[in-house]
Amino acid sequence: MNLRTSIIIAVFACTLLLIAGCNNNVEQEMPPKPVETESADAHVIFLRPDLLQRVKTGHPFFADISEKLHVPGQIKVNETKLVQVGASFTGRIVEVYAHLGDNVAAGAKLARMTSPELVQAQLAYLRANSLAVLAERAAIRARQLFTEDVISAAELQRRESESQVSNAELSAARDQLLLLGIDNQAIQDLTRHGQILPSVVITAPRNGIVITRNVTLGQVVQPSDQLFTLADLSELWVVGDVPEYTALFVEQGQHVKIHVPALGDANFDGTIIFVSDIVNPLTRTVAVRTEVDNSERKLKPDMLATVQIDEHARERLVIPEGAVVREHNEDHVFVAQEDGGFELTRVKLDGLVNHLRPVLEGLTPDQLIIVEGAFHLNNERKRKDLE
Repeated sequence: MNLRTSIIIAVFACTLLLIAGCNNNVEQEMPPKPVETESADAHVIFLRPDLLQRVKTGHPFFADISEKLHVPGQIKVNETKLVQVGASFTGRIVEVYAHLGDNVAAGAKLARMTSPELVQAQLAYLRANSLAVLAERAAIRARQLFTEDVISAAELQRRESESQVSNAELSAARDQLLLLGIDNQAIQDLTRHGQILPSVVITAPRNGIVITRNVTLGQVVQPSDQLFTLADLSELWVVGDVPEYTALFVEQGQHVKIHVPALGDANFDGTIIFVSDIVNPLTRTVAVRTEVDNSERKLKPDMLATVQIDEHARERLVIPEGAVVREHNEDHVFVAQEDGGFELTRVKLDGLVNHLRPVLEGLTPDQLIIVEGAFHLNNERKRKDLE
């Protein structure tokens, strides 16, 4: 090998060494390959180190939940303290004493009415009374004659029987007057003096407020007509409809709170006195009746109300409030996947109770989810979706 050839080989070798050295320097300056944090599924996201500090993972768990049912209701009159006042016979109203809204006491005058039937009943009573007196005197005379052996025992029995029948007829006539509204004092005056009453007063059978009045002066009324309605409004009912799937947890004696929107922020305490044994097939609800004190007269019949019923505590699967994400007006949570990602999954949850959401569908206790900070994770998912 000559000198020229040796020089060429040496130069070529140096050139190769320089090229190799340069390539090694380039490889050492390249950054490490990033960890995969993206997914083709827009609902799946992987936790980066900065996200790990803002979220927490955990499992759904069981807890004793005492929910509050909010049931629509309506104020009603206590039917046990409601009285319908009508006429006892066909007649004409000649005076009206009570008006709508009046607070009347038992025995107070409501109206006065007259009728030929009333006069005929009094005449019948007077005839029955006269016959009873004559029959009684005949029976007394017969006993004396029988003692003197003037009449037979059969004649005595006949006259005593006639006296008994006359007394029964008198008693029936008296009862008829009582039914027509004539009191005992008036009957006694009728018996003593024979004075016929031209009219009779319709009175209140108990204390109450006149809530309806269906009578006017001169009106002809029938026994089937309801002239007045009296009610004691110091204690009212609130009637509500409970969904059938929660009726199991409602029972008599339970305490409730009643809110009436018409009265602002005022709330009333009540007690459940009745839970229906049947379900309304149209609304799939069960009727519940609550008794509430109204001594201050703030509540009025037919007002709308909301009944808040505290359920008995029962064990339910729950998740924290921070685990829930609202998407398209539905509840979602981030559920851990086998590849380490978290997928946004739709679930069905009940209402918020003490910062917990009871699970209805979509989760099991063994699933790992984001229990805190799901909002931040969802924002990151949306940001990547926009990119």
